[in-house]
Amino acid sequence: MEKKKISGHDHIRYKRPQISEVEMLKKSREFFNQMDQRRTVREFDTRPVALEVIENIIKTASTAPSGAHKQPWTFCLISNPEIKRKIRLAAEEEEKISYGGRMSDTWKEDLKPLGTNWEKPFLEEAPYLIVVFKQSYGMENGEKVQHYYVSESVGIACGFLIAAIHQAGLVAVTHTPSPMNFLSQILERPSHEKPFLLVPVGYPKSETYVPDIERKTLEEILIRY
Repeated sequence: MEKKKISGHDHIRYKRPQISEVEMLKKSREFFNQMDQRRTVREFDTRPVALEVIENIIKTASTAPSGAHKQPWTFCLISNPEIKRKIRLAAEEEEKISYGGRMSDTWKEDLKPLGTNWEKPFLEEAPYLIVVFKQSYGMENGEKVQHYYVSESVGIACGFLIAAIHQAGLVAVTHTPSPMNFLSQILERPSHEKPFLLVPVGYPKSETYVPDIERKTLEEILIRY
């Protein structure tokens, strides 16, 4: 492995096989077509998923870029039925309050086409829950270590996570009960870690329906300069 010191720090030479423009176009189209099939699914089959598959998915998420390479994330993987039950009950308690008054009428109206409500059975039905925590700062040898662009970094990692789940042939729903402090308590996480996203992962039920909705077109999301 070729190494070089830059500003006094070791760097390794980056190499990546070059592909033709034709192959590049093919790969980019194929990946879009694959990801365009991704849907949020709330109906999970209870059949198990191999642990190594989930671990590979999380390792993929950990390849995301982060501010100053601090990697300010913690992934908690839950398969224990008792813990999943606690999380569901706590999440539904918060969701009841949200649907009962925290959320505006406009918000609730916008959610109607998605068929969602305060009940979250998928938190128990999915074989795994992945809870992503963002680290406000790090801890090394009992000392605080500053982190940078924490929310942005963890958000990118979550994007990698969702793409990896879909690529592996599984489904997920991104769940963000608010507030989410109960996750810190149930999972006994330290105070410098804050819950960011709750992602149930598994297979869809054999007969599953998703909302008949469309994504914005390229013309609606892209401005060329």
